[in-house]
Amino acid sequence: MTHDAEPSARADERPALVSRLAQPGVIALGVSLVALAVAGAPYVTDGGPFGARVRAYLLENPQILDEVVQARQLREQSMITDQINQAASANADLLAHDPRDPAVGPADAAVTVIEFFDYRCPGCKAVSADVLRIVRANPDVRFVFKEWPILDRGEDTTSNYAARAALAAHAQGRYLPVHQALMAAPALTPAEVDAHYHPEVEVVGDLAHALWMLNERAARQPARLAVPEYRALRERMLHDFADHAGDDTVGRIRPQKAVWEARRVLGPSDLLLSDVGAHKMWVARNY
Repeated sequence: MTHDAEPSARADERPALVSRLAQPGVIALGVSLVALAVAGAPYVTDGGPFGARVRAYLLENPQILDEVVQARQLREQSMITDQINQAASANADLLAHDPRDPAVGPADAAVTVIEFFDYRCPGCKAVSADVLRIVRANPDVRFVFKEWPILDRGEDTTSNYAARAALAAHAQGRYLPVHQALMAAPALTPAEVDAHYHPEVEVVGDLAHALWMLNERAARQPARLAVPEYRALRERMLHDFADHAGDDTVGRIRPQKAVWEARRVLGPSDLLLSDVGAHKMWVARNY
């Protein structure tokens, strides 16, 4: 009786076993084992019957190896997507819309689209015209253009230079034309950027008005500007400055001495011009 019942019980277990073996994870494991067996067969079986059968089977069904490669690629892509999503969640403030970002569409739109791009990104360039068509076709949607120059390497700062030029154009109300031109440039270079934006002739400022605005803001927010600390720093700078007033060194003189002499001979309405970065720093500190 016992021996008659045992085969029946095992027969009942077979459908469940087959069902478990048909699971995707088990199938993937089986394919991996087959590939491993193919690789190891010459060393384990010396090319025996098992290795020959596996080799013959894969030669007759090469699509199995294609499925293995595809499964691996899908897994890697899934892992990359998960990493990007985790990084985005951890840096939500960087991804959020900044009021200073160029934008098109109503500020209270129900839908806001934020595009991150680099002017040297081939993918960004490929879809740029389509993005602009979508912008024009959806006036009720707000589109935010997020300058994201990430392709610079070493001394090559073309992406950053292009982004700064586009933002400067935005401040003048000319963002979209410059943005479109930079995206359309096949191989972006600083010269190409300059061809579409000329900061030396287009940026206009009023220094007197800017200083007046700074004074007004400082008067309204004295606590935030830490005036006593700045005053103490200014006193230390002037003391260091005065220490070089009597410097009679022959030949090259220190910047503090040069600025001291300039202050001594120039009047209140005179202008001091300099095109050297280090000189500008010393003039800004001590003049």
